Amino acid sequence: MVTKSYILDNGAYSAKVGITGDETPKIIPNYIMKAKSERRRTFIGDQLSECRDKSGLYFMLGYQKGYLLNWDIQKTVWDYIFSKDCCKANFYEMPLIVTEPYFNFSSIQEGMTEMFFEEYEFRSLLRTNAGNLSCYHYHHDNPSAQCCLLVETGYSFTHIVPYILQKKYKPGILRINIGGKILTNHLKEVISYRQLHVMEETYVMNQCKEDLCFVSTDFKQDHKIAKLKWPKNTIVRDYVLPDYTTVNRGYIRTLDESSCNSTDKDQQILRMNNERFTIPEVLFNPNDIGIPQMGISEAIIHSINLCPEETRPHLFENIIVTGGNGCFPGFEERLRNDVRALTPDIYDVSVTVPKNPVTYAWQGGNLISKDRDFYSLTVTKEEYDEEGFSACHRFDV
Repeated sequence: MVTKSYILDNGAYSAKVGITGDETPKIIPNYIMKAKSERRRTFIGDQLSECRDKSGLYFMLGYQKGYLLNWDIQKTVWDYIFSKDCCKANFYEMPLIVTEPYFNFSSIQEGMTEMFFEEYEFRSLLRTNAGNLSCYHYHHDNPSAQCCLLVETGYSFTHIVPYILQKKYKPGILRINIGGKILTNHLKEVISYRQLHVMEETYVMNQCKEDLCFVSTDFKQDHKIAKLKWPKNTIVRDYVLPDYTTVNRGYIRTLDESSCNSTDKDQQILRMNNERFTIPEVLFNPNDIGIPQMGISEAIIHSINLCPEETRPHLFENIIVTGGNGCFPGFEERLRNDVRALTPDIYDVSVTVPKNPVTYAWQGGNLISKDRDFYSLTVTKEEYDEEGFSACHRFDV
């Protein structure tokens, strides 16, 4: 019988939590929120559903630029996550699998380890990168694959990480300073300049980005279409903003539907045209907003070229995308086309975006917790009490 483990994929924007055997994890916002309408109360995790007016939400994040810096905020979120209101942990019996960023600072690692053993009193701990869990998941589904290249595009950064024989190849790891946060902020700036001041509406504009944006597979052609008038312009859409009285969440409608609802004068509407595909384009061309770095496609080529030559065919054939930005429609096709265009003909190129790239790493943790060698990877409370933080150096492989 497999002992159940508690799995916490602790992303900078959302935490994916659950217990071994769960089909899907709970996705909990990894920050604290305050609303203008209820200044005295803070909302933690999915308590936000109780907020009556989500306009002008103020976010307080434990993570800054991808690393855990505000321990008070993070502990408040963890207290909620481990409580009976969310996903109660049986600390004394369950091992904990928790993720951390690549190249995490040792002081943060030490703080996390101390908190989970001494504050929450877990019996054993596996602290690992989300990419390691994703690689394990991919190898589980594709046992013949000796290598894979992980494109992890999340809230703060995008990482390109080659895995050779299920071990990350550190000389080939690249980071692009583009993630979901920059895309949302860029969308706020563009909309505020062109239509309506939304600089304080991070929550609403993030929903707008997720609902409407897509990755263009033919950027020039989509630009031509966006210049046309409706109905020849098949890209333009209206986004009805929530007023938290009659509309609690923004929604999309076509221009035909808008013309039929012309009597709804009180509704605030954003007209989204080329913004729909120019915002995610930043992932492929960071120079568009003044960030002098390679886009994802070029970074993949550069990362693979930093790896041993004999591994390159395998890496090109096993490119896997995880993280929230992988949810954009068109992402998989665009990435495949771009990499194919930049790759010598002698190599085959295959790009896979899982059904749910957000929870892919958590599912990998679910699988690894059932592995017969799982306990050889963990550090127990007894080992930690005896050796201190040095007992956890096995994590840093």
